[in-house]
Order: sequence, then C-alpha cells, then structure tokens
Amino acid sequence: MSTTATAIDNKKGLWRGGVSPFKASYGKLMMWFFLLSDAFTFSTLLVTYAFIRWSAPAYKGEASDFVFSTEYWPIPEKVYEAFPGFHGVELPLVFVGLMTFILIMSSVTMVLAVEAGHRMDRKSVVKWMLWTIIGGIAFLGCQAWEWTHFINGTEAGTIGDVVKNGLWINNYEIHGANLTFNQYGPPAFAALFFFITGFHGFHVFSGVVINVIIFFNSATGMYERRGHYEMIEKVGLYWHFVDLVWVFVFTFFYLI
Repeated sequence: MSTTATAIDNKKGLWRGGVSPFKASYGKLMMWFFLLSDAFTFSTLLVTYAFIRWSAPAYKGEASDFVFSTEYWPIPEKVYEAFPGFHGVELPLVFVGLMTFILIMSSVTMVLAVEAGHRMDRKSVVKWMLWTIIGGIAFLGCQAWEWTHFINGTEAGTIGDVVKNGLWINNYEIHGANLTFNQYGPPAFAALFFFITGFHGFHVFSGVVINVIIFFNSATGMYERRGHYEMIEKVGLYWHFVDLVWVFVFTFFYLI
C-alpha cells in the first residue's frame, strides 16, 4: 500500500511543476515550441511557392536557349548568375552558393561557442560568438546585394530578344523586378522571392541582434557568474534552425 501511495504521489508531482521533461529546462522547451511553430510558417510559405511554381507553364527547351518571358517560369540559373565584380560574366548560382557557405560556417562557429560554454571557457565563447555575428552580417550583406541586383536588373540595359505576352521584342530593356512588376517571369515569382527570402532574412537579422546581446553578456561575464551558458544553447537552437530553413529556401528557389 505504501509503495502504491508513493507512486501515486510521484505521478501527481509531475503535474505540480518543478520537473523538467526530457531533462530540458523551461527555456529550451519554449524555444523548441517557438521553432516548431516557425517551422509550420515556413513550410506553408514553401508549399505555396511549390504549388504556384508547378502550376505555371515551364520552359521545355534547353536552358542555354532560354530567354526571359512573362509566360514561362524563369530558370534559376539564368536569374541568379551575377557575381559582384564580374560584370557580364555568367556564374550561375555561384553567389548564392557563397551565401550558403557563409551561413553554414556561422552555424559551425555557433556549435563551437556552445561547446566552449559547456567547458565554461568564456574567452572561447566570446571569440566564436563574434565569428558567428560576422557570418550573419556577411550573409545579410550578400542578400542586400542580391536584392539590389534582382530589383535593378542587368546593367547592360538590354538582354536581346524577349518573349512578352507571346510576342517577340528585339533588344528588350530589362528593368528587374519589384512587388508590382517582374521582368523575369510571372508576377508571382518576384512576389514570392521577396516575401520568403525577406522573411528568412528578417530571421537572420533578429538572430544577429540576439547574438550581439549574448556576445556582450558573455564578454562581461554575466553567464560565468550564473554558473552556466545555457543561453548560448538556446540561441544556438534558433541559429541552427535559421540555417536549416535556408537549405530548403535554397532548394526551392535556386535549384528547382
């Protein structure tokens, strides 16, 4: 009877608070809940892009023969082929590949910061957090350049013959894209590009701001006085999530 009563009391105690499920703190659990809800948001946006993408007419010829058209969905290699300092040189997806590399490396430095926090090595935490911040700022700078080029279009002024509304136009002047006009293809292409990559960029910007705060707190010894660097782990979960989402954004927009 006493054993049964003890088991019942222990079971009731689980619902009274003070017990960490899976040995995870309250802060980590709340971060996981937030990331789960955010994952649903990104999933909805990417699924929407996929439905619109595959409902639009696709170009059936060779990619080398493709010209921008308001009728066909644009081929990514033709839209994202510019690279800073290499005007007129076609480098398909090289720049976005660099952006991806920068973001992945920032995730690596975040892992090293978390590992240093487990060792209570404040100097290493500060160092790796600084590199993570630099990586995030570099990614945002690259995205700003990509947006600028996407909006302004080709600097050469013309892109040769273009199909618009089923008609050939010689030496058509390119104007890039914005929320109301899209030179590259159907209007939905530019709208989805701005919204989804912008939404992800906002997450990266938020992560950089939070990382700066964590960096300052680590440098001043706040977490060392607390006796743990759990805050680094919670922020690390968010940063890794942002990197993982970019893999899907990269796949949907730049590879398909």
